Amino acid sequence: MSMPFGYVPAEQQMRDKADYARKGIARGRSSVVLQYEDGIVFVAHNASRALHKISEIYDRIGFAAVGRYNEFEALRLGGIRYADINGYTYGRGDVTARGLANLYAQNLGMIFTESIKPYEVEIVVAEVGDSAEEDQIYRLTFDGSVQDEHGMVAMGGQADAVATRLKEGYREGMALTEALRVGVTALTEPGGEAPPTSQLEVAVLDRNRPHRRFLRLTGARLEGLLAESAPAAPAEKPAEGGKTPPLESPGPDAPTAPDGDIDTGQGD
Repeated sequence: MSMPFGYVPAEQQMRDKADYARKGIARGRSSVVLQYEDGIVFVAHNASRALHKISEIYDRIGFAAVGRYNEFEALRLGGIRYADINGYTYGRGDVTARGLANLYAQNLGMIFTESIKPYEVEIVVAEVGDSAEEDQIYRLTFDGSVQDEHGMVAMGGQADAVATRLKEGYREGMALTEALRVGVTALTEPGGEAPPTSQLEVAVLDRNRPHRRFLRLTGARLEGLLAESAPAAPAEKPAEGGKTPPLESPGPDAPTAPDGDIDTGQGD
């Protein structure tokens, strides 16, 4: 039996689609999502002030995405319609991140298998609970695969390198300022400068807020939190080869400091 001209095996088609989607996602900038003591924080490198990578889906559910804006924006709007219809028909408590993740998985899987061009997106759906143990974070890839993440997740751009830096700084029960520092550090290339505040998109799902848990952090409020999270400057050392004048002996009543290494605030 002769094969028709231009025939491509199904396995090769799937591999080509997956490679195409991965390359498209890797060209973008990364985003990170991580838990802190009072909820979940989203941090994205986004130079646009009009187009959001982070959004609210429902009262306690947030959405973050990387890749093609028009594609993940269509997914976001579909998720909002799903949440509104189910919340009105049944109850607000029946709208969950798990249900949204299942919806997105079905849509992305169908697009990946049936369309010529797959979506070049990765998304995270997160739900904040009444305690850290009840928080839910789901990561969905371009082919509809779902991963139940715990604690933190990095996606888009050089995701593997960002995830490595995120793991180095992450710990459970961090305060918001510390979580922001870890997230921004993960998005910063080694030896490079951190993204300016104007190019950071930050939001939280705060379990202590009544009703709507989603809150964007912008402007002076974000700048204050980032300034508070900045590590303390290390003590200055004399230049090499320079001579330091001898210290005078302290008097009997002079205060003394405990022995040990200086805490530079780097968290090592």
